[in-house]
Amino acid sequence: MGKRKFSFRRKFLPVNKTEMQPLEPSSNKTTDGKLAGVPAPPVKTKKKTGSRLWMRFDRSGQSEVIECDKSAIVKRVSIPARDLRILGPVFSHSSNILAREKAMVVNLEFIKAIITAEEVLLLDPLCQEVLPFVDQLRQQLPLKSPFRIQEPGLVDTSDKEKKSSDGQWLPVPEAAEGLQSELPFEFQVLEIALEVVCTYLDSSVADLEIDAYPVLDELARNVSTKNLERVRSLKSNLTRLLARVQKVRDEIEHLLDDNEDMAHLYLTRKQIQNQQFEALLAAGAANSMTITPNLARPNFNMQSNASFVTSAHSDDHDVEDLEMLLEAYFMQLDGTRNKILSVREYIDDTEDYVNIQLDNQRNELIQLQLILTIASFSITIETLIAGLLGMNINISLYNINGIFLPFVAGTSSSCIVLFLVILAYARWKKLLGS
Repeated sequence: MGKRKFSFRRKFLPVNKTEMQPLEPSSNKTTDGKLAGVPAPPVKTKKKTGSRLWMRFDRSGQSEVIECDKSAIVKRVSIPARDLRILGPVFSHSSNILAREKAMVVNLEFIKAIITAEEVLLLDPLCQEVLPFVDQLRQQLPLKSPFRIQEPGLVDTSDKEKKSSDGQWLPVPEAAEGLQSELPFEFQVLEIALEVVCTYLDSSVADLEIDAYPVLDELARNVSTKNLERVRSLKSNLTRLLARVQKVRDEIEHLLDDNEDMAHLYLTRKQIQNQQFEALLAAGAANSMTITPNLARPNFNMQSNASFVTSAHSDDHDVEDLEMLLEAYFMQLDGTRNKILSVREYIDDTEDYVNIQLDNQRNELIQLQLILTIASFSITIETLIAGLLGMNINISLYNINGIFLPFVAGTSSSCIVLFLVILAYARWKKLLGS
């Protein structure tokens, strides 16, 4: 009754951590509380996650390699973050040309870039396939005259008046049109990208043609397992190459079918319109702050703003430059596609020829089998006669001297004649070739 209950749970007393730490001598400490002679542990810096290598090109062709993460790129070019997925590895074999407010997202084969009105950001510029595009940018951008953007506050007095007295915007003079005859910066980069991609695809098709025709001719001469395997590998490569060409061609065709999408690709035009609109708003605000007896001045500003909006809306539908550019490379891609289709037709013709050869051999085997069947039937009759005479039966034929050889010769001759008769009947019925 008075026994103490035994508990299996051990009770741990709280330990004061300051009592467990050894005391450090004050002579070994420095003024900042650190031990003298003991090196400080290295400070771990956080590594940037998601950073990728980009190369930046400006209008003059100057380039620099930068390393930016997704948020920095989104803030720099003002595009949605989801557009960067198009440049990722998931869509590496797709072809897209997307227009945004201030940038153009280009994903053409191995070229993955973001183009603005002032610069181009190229992803993974050190890849072997991207190096020709980098070289073309360095060579051609400095040679092309830059697309001149007139500042909104500057007015060229040598040109004719841009506005009439009533505030309406007049057409640009011929001299000014000559200055802007060069393609905008974004279209210059897009043209170089399309040229590099089309040249690469065209060279791939040319290499495929060089390899395809000898292999197909060898298969036509000799149908073997090795040649069939080579043709199978060639056909799979052709199918993949055709799909790649078709994707780029379909993307260009999609842009050509929609003028609104092409109008959104004019980044320089939108930049000029935004600058002019901001200048008009600033001028209108300055005029509204100035007190003048002329009350028709605000009406003049309203008319000029309305006329500017009307002219900007009409200019948005002028996509002739981009349409001509895309049509040229669309025709080039269409020619490349026709080359691939011609190779595929040659492969199909070779396969048909091989199938005809195999069918011919199969027919010859069937004919040989029919001839052997007829011969077996004739020999079977002679074997039947020999089996009947081999029975232990007494007949008068056994008692005739010298009858064996004539009888065997006659029986064999009869079987041969029977074989020839059946063979002639098969030829008459066209069961056997001539």
